[in-house]
Amino acid sequence: MKIVTIVGARPQFIKASVVSAALAPACDEILVHTGQHYDRNMSDVFFEELSIPRPKYHLGVGSGTHGKQTGEMLMRIEEVLLTEHPDILLVYGDTNSTLAGALAASKLHIPVAHVEAGLRSYNRRMPEEQNRVLTDHISTWLFCPTQTAEDNLKKEGIEAGVSITGDVMLDSVLHFLKLAKANPEKTAIYEQLGIAPKGYRLATLHRAETTDGGLPAVVRIFRAFERLPEPVVLPIHPRTRPLAEEAVSKEGFRNIRLIDPVGYLEMLLLTSGAKQVLTDSGGLQKEAWFMEVPCVTLRQETEWVETLVGNWNILSKLETEDILDKALHTIPDPAARGLMPFGDGAASRKIAAALLSQNN
Repeated sequence: MKIVTIVGARPQFIKASVVSAALAPACDEILVHTGQHYDRNMSDVFFEELSIPRPKYHLGVGSGTHGKQTGEMLMRIEEVLLTEHPDILLVYGDTNSTLAGALAASKLHIPVAHVEAGLRSYNRRMPEEQNRVLTDHISTWLFCPTQTAEDNLKKEGIEAGVSITGDVMLDSVLHFLKLAKANPEKTAIYEQLGIAPKGYRLATLHRAETTDGGLPAVVRIFRAFERLPEPVVLPIHPRTRPLAEEAVSKEGFRNIRLIDPVGYLEMLLLTSGAKQVLTDSGGLQKEAWFMEVPCVTLRQETEWVETLVGNWNILSKLETEDILDKALHTIPDPAARGLMPFGDGAASRKIAAALLSQNN
């Protein structure tokens, strides 16, 4: 059996690391890297750290408008599929790479497998929401991380090929956090940044909806960060860097530590050691939940509604006072940890078994 796997953005590298390992003994997997994330710290380093096989194809599409980026990916992925003739195309999540891969395969009548199917924020202004909905509707296998995801698909009339596997990100966190904590080169991140576990808060900002408001929007968020009692460490996404640096420079913020993007293992350590996470990232709010770190999500909705139970994750408006209030006064309920909505850490093996069974 031959499977072509499409990756292109940071979360997809992480998900692919565990699923590719489960597939490796029994199939020929061709990895295609679209180049959607083009910063070395957000792509090459992941292949090195996570022992993911090097891509056979690197499409080098890079950044651009949604239409330009998705269109270029669609054309180049189609060329790969016409060359490789795979049995299955495998995609992850909700990026432009996901949609382009699924659409290219569907047009060529190659069945699509979608990992992390069924997520819904019900905000169609989000490009990610459009990508995930469209991908689900042209997929043959839909691997849902939670019961909620399966329920969402059922509401849209999708029942064939749907299964609840649990969340591959949980598999990844359980495996790689243990490796990170045992690696002195990685744990040195605390000393390098001059911080101690539980003595800082971790933040990320990268979604277009967060930064579309320009400098005033970023300043409103940073004013809340500035008033928190612990320093806020912020690995800075390339999209956000110019605005973030301008905000810090103009406003003279002293409590915000802008740092370069870090590798996945360092990010796991920074997340697990944080007193709190403040983010607009779908993946990071969930990883915080896995590691029992309270989270403030800088969005009006989340596709990971399970994380909201017991106030381990709480949504905030992009306004200074609301962010500050949620960050300082939200108390998570330890009793909510007894729920296991994301599975048992074996999602990657279940996905591999389902796909490999097609070869019988």
